[in-house]
Amino acid sequence: MRNILVIAPSWVGDAVLAQPLFNRLHERHAGLTLDVLAPPWTQPLYTRMPEVHDTVPSPFGHGELAIRRRFALARSLASHAYDQAIVLPNSFKSALIPRFAGIPVRTGFVGEARWCLLNDARRLDKRALPRLVDRYALLAEDDGNSPTLPHVAPRLNVDDKARATTLARLGIAPARPVAILCPGAEFGPAKRWPSANFAALADTLHAAGYDVWLIGSAKDAAAGNEIAAIARNTCINLCGKSSLSEAIDLISCATLVVSNDSGLMHVAAALDKPLIAIYGSSSPAYTPPLSGRARVVTLGLACSPCFQRECPLGHFNCMKQLSPEQVWAHIEFDKITR
Repeated sequence: MRNILVIAPSWVGDAVLAQPLFNRLHERHAGLTLDVLAPPWTQPLYTRMPEVHDTVPSPFGHGELAIRRRFALARSLASHAYDQAIVLPNSFKSALIPRFAGIPVRTGFVGEARWCLLNDARRLDKRALPRLVDRYALLAEDDGNSPTLPHVAPRLNVDDKARATTLARLGIAPARPVAILCPGAEFGPAKRWPSANFAALADTLHAAGYDVWLIGSAKDAAAGNEIAAIARNTCINLCGKSSLSEAIDLISCATLVVSNDSGLMHVAAALDKPLIAIYGSSSPAYTPPLSGRARVVTLGLACSPCFQRECPLGHFNCMKQLSPEQVWAHIEFDKITR
């Protein structure tokens, strides 16, 4: 029996991309108990992953060092007798808890002077492994080995009872196929397709026979309100009205999802939903949706991907020039929902 603790990433999408690592660890270690140390906002994902035994809440804010609190949490974890910790974030502070907890094998990539904290430190060849999912999965292997490919794609469990409860709470009873639009992107505005374009697509989808729902966090509420105001009463704005767990329930109802490169895009892929994934400042070569039912739509301009939160050139052409008609063409002509 082997016990492993994974120090998880803070982003929702990255959390989904860690699931192939979890699967590979179970393949390698029969009878494995795998726990995850993760921030509270990502925990609903791990409850939907059968590979995860338990989730330990990480109470630290972004950039917060909090040495004493990290030490206290680490000492509380010492009783679990973990054999190994795998540290996915590349920061110094993320490697502190496994060291403080005295976990004998501490695995992760070299970064931020972590030699004193990791005793199984790996060097990453980014050119050989351009995708984040492959980098994570590599840490399941012994040092010097390559990741086992292809990965088992991320898959989140759906609870029919929880879904019914979510729909009842929100007063939604879909009568037609459901198209879900995800207009948010936590990283920044350079990853967000303009509200007017989402609104025009909502009108087209409604006319084509879909119920259209806007899904996002409280931070996306303003964008949801703007889209709903521009659209001609063709969509239901649920941005900010559901938790992440409820958003998973809602996306599980979808016949089609159209999303920016965001956490919810990866959730839709992990639910194996027909998906149009819109990329501008980011790259599908780095964090693609891991689903054969996904279509990536990007203009591939010379200035993208720039990986910036806001357009450094000020024109935002990678998103502004991507028209609703182009996105609709992928839905209609690729027959993505069939």
